[in-house]
Amino acid sequence: MTPSDWAALAVSVTTLVGVLAMGVRHLVKYYLSELRPNGGSSLKDAVNRLERQVEEIYSILINKK
Repeated sequence: MTPSDWAALAVSVTTLVGVLAMGVRHLVKYYLSELRPNGGSSLKDAVNRLERQVEEIYSILINKK
């Protein structure tokens, strides 16, 4: 292989690694944003609502005994 072939190979590998890294970065940012409360529509908010409802059910069941 000539030096220009090696250079082209290095550039293409570097580009592919960069694109892959940017894709992973985007996915991590998206999933981490779901774990922060944002006023109602995130996964964290849904879990908090469910926990609150379960606690209310427990208190109702305990008070009936």
